[in-house]
Amino acid sequence: MRATNKLIVVLSLVAAVAGCKRSFLERPSNSQISSTTFYQSTSDLRLATASLYGGSPWWQFHNGALLQLGDVMSGNAYFGYNGDLVQLYTRTTTGQNGILASGWTGLYNVIAQCNTVINAVRQQSASTISAADKNAAIGEARFIRGVAYYHLAALWGAVPIMEDNTKLIKQPLLNRNTLTDVYKFVINDLSFSAQNLPATDATGRVTTWSAQGMLAKVYLMVAGLGQNGGGRNQAFLDSAAKYAGSVCRNSGLSLFASYYNLFRAQYNDNPESLFALQWTAGVGYGNGNDWLTFSPSSDINPQKSGAWVPLAPTWDLYKNYSWKDSVRRKASFMLNGDYYPELNAAGGGYKATGSGMKKHIIGNEKDNNAPTMDIWSSVEHNSILRLADVYLVYADAILGNNASTTDPDALLYFNKVRARAGVDPAPMLDADTILTERRLEFAFEGQYWLDLVRLSYYNPQKAVSMINNQYRMTFSYDPSTGIATKDSSAAPSVVPATISAFTLQIPSSELTSDPKLAQPPVPYY
Repeated sequence: MRATNKLIVVLSLVAAVAGCKRSFLERPSNSQISSTTFYQSTSDLRLATASLYGGSPWWQFHNGALLQLGDVMSGNAYFGYNGDLVQLYTRTTTGQNGILASGWTGLYNVIAQCNTVINAVRQQSASTISAADKNAAIGEARFIRGVAYYHLAALWGAVPIMEDNTKLIKQPLLNRNTLTDVYKFVINDLSFSAQNLPATDATGRVTTWSAQGMLAKVYLMVAGLGQNGGGRNQAFLDSAAKYAGSVCRNSGLSLFASYYNLFRAQYNDNPESLFALQWTAGVGYGNGNDWLTFSPSSDINPQKSGAWVPLAPTWDLYKNYSWKDSVRRKASFMLNGDYYPELNAAGGGYKATGSGMKKHIIGNEKDNNAPTMDIWSSVEHNSILRLADVYLVYADAILGNNASTTDPDALLYFNKVRARAGVDPAPMLDADTILTERRLEFAFEGQYWLDLVRLSYYNPQKAVSMINNQYRMTFSYDPSTGIATKDSSAAPSVVPATISAFTLQIPSSELTSDPKLAQPPVPYY
């Protein structure tokens, strides 16, 4: 972790970073920030926490690993022109894989920034700032830190817990901590946030409902940890149902009416978005959302550039959509012949000529009224946690260890998600129904691999079987007949999975810098 440690030392000297949504943050010059001139008012605290929502802290994980690990590795998507991505797809990943390094380092960058803000608020903020305002600021930072550690735990298992960046100056080598303790740390962070964040805040900022929703998701994850018999820990299921149910019943929030519009920048930070990364235009490479590089055509991109190769849906993903599930399908990925009037609207829209990700492909600078937008800085604020996620977590927690359920609450919130998609309501729920619904609802949002990891905790045989029996291949689509045909000849050779596939390798560069990472994990608490 030497490269990360060097960054952390620098970060410990400042409290705000560049590259966040400008309506969300008007920053003073970094050269003017010090312990004596900053953290002197509630406004200063708000500036510091705003810096954690996007820009350079999140860039490396978001652009280098989120979709790659969540959707390519899980079998939702294929990208054949990058060796690291092919490794993920075929399960031939090595420790030199650059996506692993981006994911690991990127998440620790987020954590380091959060630690800087948390400790500065505790140690340097003026005594005239109220305790409630200080705790709210710490709550924002601890929420975001908890989200980062949740992803680390789900992807890598036992990882080092780091709360104080300055300790790394004296002791730069860290042991991994046990997975149960990492999740406990996440729950502690999110519990503090749930207690100290407000019920409402400025658009884009997290609230107690964000924290309670994320807590529910984490409790659902840990409910299966170590439960190899196919059951899940009932106390953790009850906690997941408690927090998800609180959001469902008490938040006053509801699903955004249009699934399709959820992923258009005009509807950024709509009430369904419980936590979204705040990206802005014109911030340069390394600070913005560059998912537009997965666009199928430069004609629909800012300045008509940067469309390299689309992220293609797999046959395995496609075959899960029913003919009625056309809204989600078209919003998630394009098929040959699909027409999108909002892409290059001034030029008459865009008609797809092949298959590729549509979600996050939002058009050019004119389509989005963002003159400084380029391929490195999409103005879409993509959600990391949506209300629909909490609804499905609630249904899953209620199902619990039962083979099926017709519980009215579980069906109510599960079917709200289906109704928005224009799909018939489910009369009964089981584990497979919920998992498939999650896959379709969150395709190309980096979620499906984490869902498979959750399954692997308590039913490893089923999780391994599911990914080994996927149709990991692309397909073609004939719009004149409406027939899709899988392309078996293009399918790369995939190595059969074992349970170890659900825990990523630590990047080789990190193991070289910190040999302790290769040792057995140790308790944190």
